This record gives sequence, structure tokens and C-alpha cells, in this order.
Amino acid sequence: MPEKPERTSQPPAPAPQSARPSRRIDARSLRGLAHPLRMKIFELLSLDGPATATGLAGRLGENTGTVSWHLRHLAEHGFIEEETGRGTKRERWWRRVGVANELNTADFRDDPDARGALSVYLHELTRQYFDRVTHYFTEEWDESWRSAGTVSDWRDLRMTPDQLAALNAELMAVIARHTPAADAEPAPDALPVVVQLQSFPRRERGTS
Repeated sequence: MPEKPERTSQPPAPAPQSARPSRRIDARSLRGLAHPLRMKIFELLSLDGPATATGLAGRLGENTGTVSWHLRHLAEHGFIEEETGRGTKRERWWRRVGVANELNTADFRDDPDARGALSVYLHELTRQYFDRVTHYFTEEWDESWRSAGTVSDWRDLRMTPDQLAALNAELMAVIARHTPAADAEPAPDALPVVVQLQSFPRRERGTS
């Protein structure tokens, strides 16, 4: 994209090719990630870069030992890794593994053992998306940034599954064109930007 986004889909829409490796989450790795605190830790490492258990514990209001245990669990399932050459034996730095994770809910439709983990994952993921928007609205921004952001929805579309998949692929291609290379120098006034794409069918309700 150059960077492939995190995707949770049913089924997954085609995405532009990316040099960044990706992996499809299976039942075992889903159970390793699907925990509220682990997902918060993974989100912070994904958004803000490497951190120590102590630093993460302070941000999350948790015990350092508890955070350390969850960090090791995430590492065991391949979501994060220790940043070698940094820190000490007592204070290790952790970073997100450089792969994009793709989850297709259809993979777990016939797996009763994975349904609980999938439910937790989707609930926490939705909460994270909601919290990001809420924080944006409650924070102070100057007018240039406030007018540049948007939270929008469109209600007049009627599509087949193939048309919806094609729409998603086109939107991802647009984002890919605006995603700089990993080694590109950002503009002096640039800030990290999150794009949250949510597109899904809605069941029609009759009127009385």
C-alpha cells in the first residue's frame, strides 16, 4: 500500500499489492490476540511504536507485571517482538512485528471453539475505532486540522456483494496512493493520520 491496512472482512475485498508481508489470522493466533488488555497493548505499539512494559503500564493504568505477561503472550503468537539492542534484561523494549494482519470472519463460521474469541476481538476492535473518533472530537485542534478531518456516512447506496468489494478495493487504492514510502521524510507540519474504513450491508426494515 506501501503499507497494507489491518482488515477484518467477510469476505475480504481485493486490496492493492504491497511489499509489506501479511498473514491471515488463524484460530490459534486469534485466541492469542482476543483479550481486551492485549488488544489495547497491541494498539499502542501499532500506533505509537516501541515501548517497555513499564511505559505501557503507566499509560494503561495497569500493573507492570500484568502487562509483561501479556506482552510475552503477544510475542508467543507472533504479533510483537523484542527490539534487540535496546533496553536491558530487566527492562525490555517491544515492537509490533512488521506484518499486516488479515482476519476473515468466514474462516471461523464453522469453528465453535473460536466463536468466543472472535466475539471478543470484534467487540474490542469496534470499541477502539469508536474511542479514536471520540478522542478526536474531544481534543483541541487548530482550525486547519479541524477542517481537514471528517466523519461522514452515505446512506443512498444499493449494491451487490461484488460491487461492495469493488468499492472497498478502489478506496484502498486511493489510500495507497497517499501512503508515503517507509523511508520517506515527512513534511515538517505532518502528523500521523488514521483512516478508518467501515462499509457493510444493512438489512432493510419494513415500515408500518
